[in-house]
Amino acid sequence: MVEEVGAIVVGAGPSGLAVGACLRERRIPFVLLDQAEAVGASWRRHYDRLHLHTVKQLSGLPGMPWPENAPLYPSRAQMVSYLERYAERFQLGPCLSERVIRALRDGERWVVRTPGKTRRSRALVVATGFNRVPVAPSWPGQVRFGGRILHSAIYRSGASFRGQRVLVVGMGNSGSEIALDLFEHGARPTIAVRGPVHVMPRDYRSVPAQVQAAYVFRHLPLVLSDRLAAMIQRKALGDLSPHGLRVPEEGLATHVQKGGRAPLLDVGTAAMIKQRHIEVVPAPQAFTEAGVVFSDGRALRFDAVVLATGYRAGLSEFLDGAERYTDAGGRPRWQSAPAEAPGLFFVGYCKPRAGTLLDIAREAPQVAEHIAELLGAGRPGPRRARGGEAVGGRVSAV
Repeated sequence: MVEEVGAIVVGAGPSGLAVGACLRERRIPFVLLDQAEAVGASWRRHYDRLHLHTVKQLSGLPGMPWPENAPLYPSRAQMVSYLERYAERFQLGPCLSERVIRALRDGERWVVRTPGKTRRSRALVVATGFNRVPVAPSWPGQVRFGGRILHSAIYRSGASFRGQRVLVVGMGNSGSEIALDLFEHGARPTIAVRGPVHVMPRDYRSVPAQVQAAYVFRHLPLVLSDRLAAMIQRKALGDLSPHGLRVPEEGLATHVQKGGRAPLLDVGTAAMIKQRHIEVVPAPQAFTEAGVVFSDGRALRFDAVVLATGYRAGLSEFLDGAERYTDAGGRPRWQSAPAEAPGLFFVGYCKPRAGTLLDIAREAPQVAEHIAELLGAGRPGPRRARGGEAVGGRVSAV
């Protein structure tokens, strides 16, 4: 039997929950699906030390700001609790443990199949996130390595690595913070940096980097943003190149604008590198039984390796014809607004300049509005408010 619904939302993380709340406010019937057993599954499996790198004032989902007593940068556990409360507040009733096997276009409807049910709708929202499938590269000789190799997706704490020599491959926000966590738990961490990286302090002169990006950098020409970022980098962190951290040739703002990855927001790793508590090495070239050989010819011994090598969206695993909607990196080629596939929407896949949660809070009401127009249903959208607060009891955008 096929169930007809107003809209289908795939993914019960921040993106899917935000869209669900906005659809609920418009009284548009929908079903929210997730293969996990609880909402916010990706946040539940992150490492214990993780905190938001974005401030709570700019990290709330539509209709529910963070409480005043929350810290400026909420923890992973606090984020999980926030998502649970959000789902309860808006009575989203997600269908959990329902893995989407296939989602495909059939005439004017999207058909979504799970192991136990088939649903049809004119609107499909894909909100499974870009960090859905871990990317784990391999190197020659890796099978001979006698130590443990794990992806950052299953890393929890440095406590079990005390006294061990641990290589962290990747110098993104996760890799740098995992290296710091390892050091704080008594391990001897080394970071393999595979290319140039922009490093910015999470806070500069008590001003969070996200606030700078949201209210300063975005209003400046790229050339001025690049100069300002370089000045902050130099004054806050000094020259990190003698320690193995090369800066990209393009300025930070230009690098992000052209599709490069977001800067590393430093929470203390740079200082540990400068104090030689954390060593920096170039890209791995091969594994040996006892360690790793790097591109500069060095061979070092390690007890374990953590791959902080990123994720991919993995949309082709369930979305029929995903290659028509995504770029070479697997990201959707459009956000929020409908495009060449009628009734298909993506939320939470932007390359954020001022925070993923901030982008989600802006995108979700837009998608709900487009779906209301598509279905010719629902009540008028809510008035907007700053900070993701409710206006007159309604959900509003940030």
